[in-house]
Amino acid sequence: MRSLRVYIITRILLTIPMLFILVTLVFFIMRVLPGDPVKAIIRPGAPQEYIDEIRHTLGLDRPLLVQYVDYLGDLVRLDLGTTLAPVRGRSVLQDLKDKFPATLELSLAAILVASLVGIFTGVQSAYHRRSTLDYGLRLYSIVIYTIPVFWLGLMLQLIFSVKLGWLPVYGRVDTLDMAPRTITGLYVVDSILTRNKESLINSLQHLILPALTLGLYLSGVFTRLTRSNMLDVLRQDFITAARARGIAERAVIYRHALKNAFIPVLTMMGLQFALLLAGAVLTESTFTWPGLGRLLVERIEYRDFPTVQGAVVFFALLVSLVSLIVDIIYAYLDPRIRY
Repeated sequence: MRSLRVYIITRILLTIPMLFILVTLVFFIMRVLPGDPVKAIIRPGAPQEYIDEIRHTLGLDRPLLVQYVDYLGDLVRLDLGTTLAPVRGRSVLQDLKDKFPATLELSLAAILVASLVGIFTGVQSAYHRRSTLDYGLRLYSIVIYTIPVFWLGLMLQLIFSVKLGWLPVYGRVDTLDMAPRTITGLYVVDSILTRNKESLINSLQHLILPALTLGLYLSGVFTRLTRSNMLDVLRQDFITAARARGIAERAVIYRHALKNAFIPVLTMMGLQFALLLAGAVLTESTFTWPGLGRLLVERIEYRDFPTVQGAVVFFALLVSLVSLIVDIIYAYLDPRIRY
């Protein structure tokens, strides 16, 4: 247990400089990009005196190094600042708290789809090695991962929303009145907790297409990883012994082989989930999903420094936290990782 404790402390210490470098890069990149955030939040034709006054109020007329030091000080106090646009003076942290549940709900649904589809196809591909099914599933894993995720989303919208009319095109619910009473911020969970059947159905209908888009896109990774690990495990002596004892083939595959091949897949699940939390920008934009990714795109257009910086820091913390949890689980299951 001591080696595990040392491993955890080391991982945490390594995360700190990574976050510092990321925060520094984002801060300076946002300020060297073309565009003026002050002009983005005021009406066209405003006098220069008014523009200078706003810039002074926001502290954007101070030396860049002074702004950077002040920003780091605010960050240490967990103060992400206030928004510049489209609504000036709103807490960035509050915006992130409002949008995060939508991104979390989409990410959880997407990783569930990716895991179920990817693991099942990977197992089947390994079990039917060098068959037509194997070649077909391997081709699927390559093609689905190379398709642009926004194009896949548009095609699913075209088929299931426009042509068939089965599912809605955008949003989390049809109207705000359909949203359940907020408990966790996850509409599906809140609908179940409040026993709101109508809201549950409506929330699921809106969740299906974006979750399928992200989930199918990522399933190719799980297909290839599961297949590779299953092939290694199926060659092991204990699999031959299990078959020799007359254990049902289904039990051999799913209870014995998959269980031993699952550790690398579990690690990939954690890492992909962390990336989903930070990288669902294109899918949220395609489906007008009101999450952190769409918020980030919107605020970049407005040149809203505090919100963009706050969102990136928040994403970095999420990815670091999930990665740390995955590494700890992996180190606990496989002691060799600690050394």
